Amino acid sequence: MAREQELDLVEISPKAVPPVCKIIDYKKFLYEQKKREKAQKSKASKVVVKEIRFGPNTDEHDFEFKKKHALKFLQDGAKLKAFVFFKGRSIIYKDQGHILLLRLATELEEYGKVEQMPKLEGKRMIMYIAPKKK
Repeated sequence: MAREQELDLVEISPKAVPPVCKIIDYKKFLYEQKKREKAQKSKASKVVVKEIRFGPNTDEHDFEFKKKHALKFLQDGAKLKAFVFFKGRSIIYKDQGHILLLRLATELEEYGKVEQMPKLEGKRMIMYIAPKKK
């Protein structure tokens, strides 16, 4: 029957008893399947992660400046990765870095929620903030 119609005989589910087959144009079937997958991918939201770096002894003005950038990133819908980088012996100021990140979290509370509390990983103390839905 497939040869008469100049189409392909495609096995849909081989494990069924009896096996299920369809007479279709296989190239067209593959094309439509790729098109469907592409449409699904385009609908999926892409997560953008923006980073902001602080030092353990970041000054007030620098903190405000970086907070303004963080606020803009969250309003644009990007996740925020804020981290304090400890150089050399500045690792002794771990508590200052922790306080700095918690202060940032409280000041950005109405725009985003903390996804991961400040955590020390090597020479970095990292905290993630996700934007709140509008």
